[in-house]
Parts: sequence; C-alpha cells; structure tokens
Amino acid sequence: MTQDHTAGPDAAPETPAPWRPSRTVAVVLAGGTGTRLGLGIPKQLLKIAGKPIIEHTLAVFETAPEIDEIIVLMATGHVADAQQIVDRAGFRKVAKVIEGGDTRNATTRIALDAVGEGDSNILFHDAVRPLVSGRIVRECVNALWTYAAVDVAIPSADTIVQVDEDDCITDIPVRSRLRRGQTPQAFRSGTIREAYRLAEGDPHFAATDDCGVVLRYLPGTPIKVIDGSDENIKVTHPVDVHLADKLFQLAAAQAPRVTDERSYTEELTGRTIVIFGGSYGIGHDLAELARRYGAQVFPFSRSSTGTHVERAEDVEAALKTAFEATGRIDHVVVTAGILEKGALAEMDQETMDRVLQVNFVGPVIVARQSLPYLQQTKGQLLLYTSSSYTRGRARYALYSSTKAALVNLTQALSDEWAEFGVRVNCVNPERTATPMRTKAFGEEPEHTLLAAETVAQASLDVLISELTGQVIDVRRAPGEVPAQPGPSRAERIASPADAG
Repeated sequence: MTQDHTAGPDAAPETPAPWRPSRTVAVVLAGGTGTRLGLGIPKQLLKIAGKPIIEHTLAVFETAPEIDEIIVLMATGHVADAQQIVDRAGFRKVAKVIEGGDTRNATTRIALDAVGEGDSNILFHDAVRPLVSGRIVRECVNALWTYAAVDVAIPSADTIVQVDEDDCITDIPVRSRLRRGQTPQAFRSGTIREAYRLAEGDPHFAATDDCGVVLRYLPGTPIKVIDGSDENIKVTHPVDVHLADKLFQLAAAQAPRVTDERSYTEELTGRTIVIFGGSYGIGHDLAELARRYGAQVFPFSRSSTGTHVERAEDVEAALKTAFEATGRIDHVVVTAGILEKGALAEMDQETMDRVLQVNFVGPVIVARQSLPYLQQTKGQLLLYTSSSYTRGRARYALYSSTKAALVNLTQALSDEWAEFGVRVNCVNPERTATPMRTKAFGEEPEHTLLAAETVAQASLDVLISELTGQVIDVRRAPGEVPAQPGPSRAERIASPADAG
C-alpha cells in the first residue's frame, strides 16, 4: 500500500475500515495418505466410532452456526469417496469436494482459488482432527473481528529441548512460553492471500502451516492464539486411532438434551419403543418416561410377559406384537441382565449358561430380530454395559466379560448398520439403585448410588439423538439420592433378572 503524504504532520492516522466479511468458509484439508498408519486408504477415511474420521470432522462445521460454507480438499484419487460420504450424511454446507495438492502449502493455494475473491473468513482445519469442538470454531471466528490471523494451541506439558545434528541439547526454551499448535487456523482472506503472494517470490519458501506463512511474510501482523483442547488430537500414528476412539466415547458421555418438555413430546409422540427388561429398574423408569412424552411403549420381561431374551421365538413374538399394534418400531432397548458373583472355577454349569445366555446371547438375538423393523424407521438399538467392561474383576469374570462384549457389539453393529441408517449405542451407568444390584450387594447407602430414573432420562436423550457407535457414560450428580419409583423395593427385588 502506498503511503499518503498529503496530510499535515498533525493529522490523525487513518482508522482501518471495520472488517465485514461476506461469509465464513471452513476449508477441511484431507490430503493425507495414511502412510504412517500403514493403511491402504487415506487415514481420513478410516472409521472411528462408527463413522469415517472425515465425517466426524465435517459434522462439527456443518452444525457450527458460525460456518456458512465448507470446502473439502481431498487426497488424489479419493475425491469420489469423500463426495459419497458428504452425500450420504446430507451435509448441506459442503459446497465443493476437490483434489488437493502435493504439499500442505500447495493445497492451501488451491483452497484460496476455490474460495474465490471477496472478503471472507477462512478456517483451515485438518480433516484428521475429528474431535475439534464447537467452542474452538466459535472462538476462532469471533477473534477474526479483531485480528487478521488466528491460531489454536495448547500449553506444552513436556519440556522442549533443542538439539544439534548429533542429537545433543543446545537449548531448553522456557516451557511457559511454548504452545503446541493445533487447527483450525483462521484468517481474513486478504491477509492469507497476501502472505502467499509474497511467498511465491521466495525461492526458499517452506512452511509447515499457514500461520507460519503469515508470520514469515507479514511479520507485522499479530497472530492471535486461542486455547485449543487436549482432545483435539491429530490422527497420525496407529496409537492415535485407539486414543481417538476412546475420546469419542468420553465425548459422548453427555448425550444432547432438548431444552424443554414440549421438545421431548415433539420428538417422541407417535414413536414405538420396545423394551426388553421393562418391568423393573432402568427399563421400567424408561418406559414410564417415554409414555409421558407420547411414545407407544411395549415393555417385555420374564416376570410380566414370560419373555426370555435368550429365546429367539420369544423375541420374535414380542417385536411382532408391537409392530402389529402400531405399524412401526422406532427404538429397541435391552436392559435385561443378571449379575452372579463367584469365582469362575466354582461356578456351576447352569449358572454360567444363564449369565452368558441372558447377558450376551439375548442382546445378540434381539439385535438380529430387530434390524428389519429398525431399517424401516431408521431407528436405534440401545444396549447397556457396566463400568466393569473396561477391566475384568475377580468374582465377576462372566458378568464383566459379557458387558465388554456388548460394547464391542455396539461398535461393530453401528458400523455394519450404518448403510441402513440404523444407529446402535450403549449406555454405561455407574453404580445404580436397581433390584439386580440390591440382590447382589444388599442394602447400600442411597447417596452413593445413581438413581435409575437418571439413567432412564439419559437413555431417552440418546434415543432421540443422532449418536451411533457410542458408549455413553452416566454419572451421579453431587448430592443426588436415588428415587424409588414404581413397585416397592421388596417387589422389585423379587425379579432380579428383569433389572437393567
């Protein structure tokens, strides 16, 4: 820009025009090939928590109100794969899926051409950071009202050392001033365009990220850093796949909740819910809650209807009853389960068979029988695990292992059934006041247990959500005391096999 020398020496400096972008564009950079993961497909197409990584990432920007448009830069030869994911998920904000460049910087140049002229906010984000939060996206966009360039970073928990060519330490920077960079990186379009224009004239140009280009070629431009998150990891190495999958489980711990009872009524009126194990405990409370909001609920159990989940003919008859009465089945819930304590070597064959049949074979049978109904409604299967699924415990070998199996079943089926539009999730409540627990452990201080009604409420939130392949943790709020709705405690203890 040419400086204006016509003003007198006492003239006030010009105030920059306020930034007024026409739109905000999220550019999802999906050019990686997955070589470090040892895969035959780009890592962004790898499935985690029931969906391709890139689908999780795009969903964040699709639902972010600050984002107007999304452009995807895909690895060579895989544009059609990405477009298929976009089409299947119904992402309306995705305007283009195009091929990226050979390098990160080349891909950014292609993206800038795709965005087009005019003033706009541009966010560049790694497709393999699927756990970016809506909070980070919002703060990036908001910061662009004040700053022309924005980065996302977190403090370094480790001491960083600088080494020479012999791997000997030459410096140890002060850790409090160091940050670990993440994405998105956000820019006013004119700023990032100018930085790359200047970079084109440098024969030694090389940068690992876009903020580095601005820092080097527009050194007078402040780059604001906002707080990232530990969960916003980049899936690069094999261990990252496992970490991301576990983080998705934690991220789903709070299922989305609607704002008021009217919304619950709108979501559930006219829906049909089948609950196996619906006479007592969590299943009973879920049935009552769903009915309150207008759902047609069909509870089945061993004690009330003579329904055994481990018998295929019983499950078939139960589903047929609900379908013939309403013409549809939207949700199938399996809370039935039994808990038998004891060392495996000392357990008799009959007890072992009962635990395995009710706790695992039963849900498998229900899943198989339910699929044709759930396909018609694009519905959901909801299972229940226990905190013991993460680590087997002495004297609970069969119980813990069957609960771990249900988690694996949930994740596998969510993947298998994605093409049918059927969701599968698993609720993981902490120690809950149910007849099954009372039978196994006797009376316990109520303030130490989770209320069955709390689990039922969380279950309802999961059923009306779009989650799939998730393990949803339900934890007791401080000071919560379990309620005792429905039948008396003595009556509920009488039929422990029906407890959730």
